[in-house]
Amino acid sequence: MKIRVGVIGPKDSVKMIIDTGADYGELHFIPFVYESTEETEQIIIRNREWVDQWLFSGQAPYFYALSKKVITKKEASYIPLSGASLLAVLVKVFLDSDQVQKRFSLDTIQEEEMDRGLDPLVRNRVLFQMNSYDGYMPAEEIIAFHKELYESNKVDVAITCLNKVYKELTKMNIPTYRIEQSELTVRRSLETIKEKGQASWYRKSQLVIIGVERIVASSESEERRRSFRLKHQELELKKVLLDVGEQMNGSIVQMDDGVHYIFTTRGELELFMRDQSMLTISEEIFVHSRLRVRIGVGFGLTVLEAEENVSMAFSHAREFKGPIVISVNEEKELTIINNEKEEISFHSRIYGNDWEKIFKDAGISSKIVAKIESLSLHYQKNKITSQDLSHWLKSTDRNARRILMEMEKIGLAEIIGEETGHRGRPRKIYQINFNQFAKQ
Repeated sequence: MKIRVGVIGPKDSVKMIIDTGADYGELHFIPFVYESTEETEQIIIRNREWVDQWLFSGQAPYFYALSKKVITKKEASYIPLSGASLLAVLVKVFLDSDQVQKRFSLDTIQEEEMDRGLDPLVRNRVLFQMNSYDGYMPAEEIIAFHKELYESNKVDVAITCLNKVYKELTKMNIPTYRIEQSELTVRRSLETIKEKGQASWYRKSQLVIIGVERIVASSESEERRRSFRLKHQELELKKVLLDVGEQMNGSIVQMDDGVHYIFTTRGELELFMRDQSMLTISEEIFVHSRLRVRIGVGFGLTVLEAEENVSMAFSHAREFKGPIVISVNEEKELTIINNEKEEISFHSRIYGNDWEKIFKDAGISSKIVAKIESLSLHYQKNKITSQDLSHWLKSTDRNARRILMEMEKIGLAEIIGEETGHRGRPRKIYQINFNQFAKQ
């Protein structure tokens, strides 16, 4: 199966990339030509279903698309401009001019690239006024940079990496040259795209099991569990799951009373989740059946691994009172999606003998501390009270105080003050420190 590569850039750059990639039989190129960088967003939104990997002609459209969150780094690459490409432009400038030009304005290319591509003799005898930026910068700002330098007689020639900048400066009768990608850098980028595309295909075919478990209230009687009303509700639940399974091209198996598994692939799950959250399934079930469910998602390279991970997800999900979605991937990383649509990830495995020794005689597990560490990073907060922790863990204030006291005993937290201004005794403020012990 060929990897579908969407090539985005100005017309000449797109053509050059596709011509260079003609001998890459594993890649199928789809050209997307634009006049300005800002068109990138809509190009991707309209055509993402037909593309496996995106290849951008340069830094500007790539980082613009990233800033708009229409791509991720895993599904896209861009062709960098090298110092060697700049050297080729300088040679052209010298050949086109009656006199040797030594003052240039230059955008986009980084200092280190110039050092790699230009001989020190050239580098030291030619003056460059540089606008080296990270990420994306609007073309208008780059045009203004070159224009101001030229009009103030600080440079003789403008060198740009952007097609729009080149066209606008040329209209202003400013001597302008454009740096283009070399065949070598294009081929390197195509190799990267091929590797990322193959990895993406393997990833999409990975097995996923979505487990849906009915939440049984402790007050629910045996009679209620056998009632016809409940059986009708469970039929409504199954109808929702049948719709979900159909959308994911999966199969549904009832594993136990109130427990169903949907078997599908990561690619189908990601497609389903483009327009909705996994919590949508839980909400749909409640609307149609008035039943509350918890959802565990297990990823795996084998059926056994996926089943083990969905069981682990359920084990963690049962610690919460209400509906929750927890997924466990092949690296044993847990991701929690709560009712606030927040996604919080942490590893269930904490490696290292030294780390495990800390918890040998402690009143808390390394698992709960790993979760607190992840939540601390998520909320960017390492000074907390028991009320903060109870909110994070969806537990009682009493339980949070106990956890913090245990963390203090083993050196992972220390009291640094008190919080007043509320009813009752002042709350202790803890500084939590996970860097004190090495996890290796």
